Amino acid sequence: MSCGTLYTYPENFRAFKALIAAEYSGSKITLKSDFVFGETNKSEAFLKKFPLGKVPAFEGNDGTLLFESNAIAYYVANELLRGANAADAAKVLQWVNFADSEILPAACDWTFPCLGIKQFNKTATDSAKQVIKAALSTLNSYLATRTYLVGERVTLADISVVCSMLLLYKLVLDPEFRQPYPHVNRWFTTCINQPSFKKVLGSVELCTKMAQFDAKKWAEFSGQGQKKDKPKKEQKQEPKAAKPKEAAAPAAEPEPEKKPVNKDPFSVCPPTNFNFDAFKKVYSNEDTITKAVPYFWEHFEPENMSIWYCEYKYPEDLTAVFMSCNLISGMFQRLEKLRKAAFGTVLLFGEANNSTISGIWFWRGQDLAFPVSLPTIQNVFSNYTI
Repeated sequence: MSCGTLYTYPENFRAFKALIAAEYSGSKITLKSDFVFGETNKSEAFLKKFPLGKVPAFEGNDGTLLFESNAIAYYVANELLRGANAADAAKVLQWVNFADSEILPAACDWTFPCLGIKQFNKTATDSAKQVIKAALSTLNSYLATRTYLVGERVTLADISVVCSMLLLYKLVLDPEFRQPYPHVNRWFTTCINQPSFKKVLGSVELCTKMAQFDAKKWAEFSGQGQKKDKPKKEQKQEPKAAKPKEAAAPAAEPEPEKKPVNKDPFSVCPPTNFNFDAFKKVYSNEDTITKAVPYFWEHFEPENMSIWYCEYKYPEDLTAVFMSCNLISGMFQRLEKLRKAAFGTVLLFGEANNSTISGIWFWRGQDLAFPVSLPTIQNVFSNYTI
């Protein structure tokens, strides 16, 4: 079967779906050898074929262009993987959607901080754990009398769900956590040890100890861990012995250089006793409704502070969920200068290709933060309606 070229970066679990499906169907997929994420997918040639700049992306030998991982996997699969009949095909689609909507978002919320590519949030992680438990319970009951998700052989359903759970089993589902779900564990290990899975995934080692947030990796990924080079101290040179000369008028001493003063951009705002760091600790480590919200209203100073609602101006640009989440993460990285005088929570609502971003902020003063702050912050907020 003639196939095509797959554009992706190494270890992309979304791309694994197409590669495994191709192994089963005999489709010939060539990986783009010179692909560089962040460069190739932003080039004019790539965007002409795939305007969203998303990967994995696929270019068929017949000119077919695809950019969603499930669509690519479906294209390279055979009829047995897609479902032997209409009912089986519907069930395959059901589990593919289950993987994308029920498992993958929570899996990313839980595992990405462990990889250092997302900031840790206790509330989000705890919520993700509960979602994963519910998904595992559903799968465990369903698989109690089944070897595979649909029919008696591997389908795209198994491939999609396995790939969505791959990081979970490798990083956080330790023996204690996964112990209540024996049928899921049996199914997962059965799949990953099939030759076609193993050829793509290699040997998958199951988690033995639950991974935790890696602050060092996060600092490196977000750019906060880069140490500034300290200025080298000038070596003092011993004054050379001067030859005796006639007395000359003393030279005027040069005026000392004035050091630039780092002015606090919020110095124009009235002082406040609200402790932003203390509130953020409560918000991150305690229950939001019963602890963080009461704490906020107990310490909030309406005469010295203000609350704002923000909404992203360009929802039509929001495509894949993970890209929209990266957009939010990038926003907060660029707003580090506001950390001591502001707090914000921004969320993504909706689904892929049909979503909005909005949030709540509060900070010192009664005016918008960016007119009294730095140009970088003003540029970030320019994408939002406040």
